Amino acid sequence: MKLIDFYNRVIKYATLIDPRKKSEVVFDDTAILCGNPDTPVRRILVGIDIEVGEILLADKIRKEEGLDLVIAHHPEGKAQAAFYKVMQLQVDLLTKVGISKAVAQSMLDDRMEEVARRVSSANHTRTVDVARILDIPFMCIHTPADNHVAHFLDKLFLKEKPKKVQDIVDILMTIPEYRDAEANNAGPKIILGSPKRAVGKIFTEMTGGTEGNKEVFSKLYKRGIRTLVSMHLSEEHFRKVKDNNLNAIIAGHISSDTLGLNLLLDKIEKEEKLSVIGCSGFRRFSRN
Repeated sequence: MKLIDFYNRVIKYATLIDPRKKSEVVFDDTAILCGNPDTPVRRILVGIDIEVGEILLADKIRKEEGLDLVIAHHPEGKAQAAFYKVMQLQVDLLTKVGISKAVAQSMLDDRMEEVARRVSSANHTRTVDVARILDIPFMCIHTPADNHVAHFLDKLFLKEKPKKVQDIVDILMTIPEYRDAEANNAGPKIILGSPKRAVGKIFTEMTGGTEGNKEVFSKLYKRGIRTLVSMHLSEEHFRKVKDNNLNAIIAGHISSDTLGLNLLLDKIEKEEKLSVIGCSGFRRFSRN
């Protein structure tokens, strides 16, 4: 399998489960950052965050054992500079729970501008430059992985039908990525609401670039949402969730990212076997 084939499969599988219309799907936060697209890919190093240290590790592995590609989950390079654009996906998520498109878009526009300002000052090409100088193929896979964890958990909650808040944590703990996180004191946690409190409607906040507008939680409550399941929640957003009397469960950031990558790699490996080395928080759990 060539690098470009690997990339195309990532996009194909992510598009199939994306909540947007197929004609609107663009993954600005996913890209081949450097390397010849025709490079054969068999052995890969995968990490949640790949920075200069991990690229140097990749160079060492390549010299000693062989390595074809490095994959980051969180965007680097041009994908980091543009990743706020994929937040547009959140409009589709909000309209599906009954918020009008005009209201959702208005709230999101402000938040997208805020995130765009925040990322504009970053040194986007720092890690990519090191990979390029060392001639190490490098790519990042962000929303395609996040789409997979969101889709997986939505289906799981629909199937298991949790009644109490603790039931959600128990369901998450059946998943190896979350059990591994728990073993490292970073497992799923209830941060708002009693374990015995009724779940009501669940809103799974796992994809869409980053956190949306903090004013959305009152509108979610009015649409019957009573429980939020998120990768993470900033302090500002936490206070708004609390003000609106929602239950909140933090599934875990790195563990959720890991789950999404594993689900995506499972699909790709059904077509062609890969040798995967995990680093920077990523652990490979195969369901094949």
